[in-house]
Amino acid sequence: MIIDVVVASTSRYNSFGPVTDPDRAEDLSGKIILERISRAGHTGKYQLLPDGIEPIQQAVKSSTSDAIVICGGTGLTRLDQTIEAAEPLFEKRLPGFGEIFRWQSMQEVGTRAMLTRAAAGVHRKRPVFCLPGSPAAARLGIELILAEIDHILKHVAE
Repeated sequence: MIIDVVVASTSRYNSFGPVTDPDRAEDLSGKIILERISRAGHTGKYQLLPDGIEPIQQAVKSSTSDAIVICGGTGLTRLDQTIEAAEPLFEKRLPGFGEIFRWQSMQEVGTRAMLTRAAAGVHRKRPVFCLPGSPAAARLGIELILAEIDHILKHVAE
């Protein structure tokens, strides 16, 4: 299984450019996600993008991988546009992912979890997961994803 790992961060992109390795972007969250994917026996492909509707939508539309994980750009600032970019592309939404993510986050960060806009859906038979950019969120999100990815892929293929 191949999983695209797209990190949306204008500040990192401005500092490091369009790198394909999280170590070259000093990106701990991307590194955590790729390590967990590898440990699960899958292949991860990393891409660093600036925040914005167009870069995120282009990454989702052009993906040929089995699944996509977008990390970052889910906050409340004007630059945080990952959800606004991804959700219009969803043919089906997976609201349970965001609900479970927020519930699990509540155990770790308390009521600050209400600020979390984690989301997921399906685009062209490909699950797309949107995670906050912190290392803790990356770890939690990829654990939830990997626990169910085989089951999700089975259903979207039908």
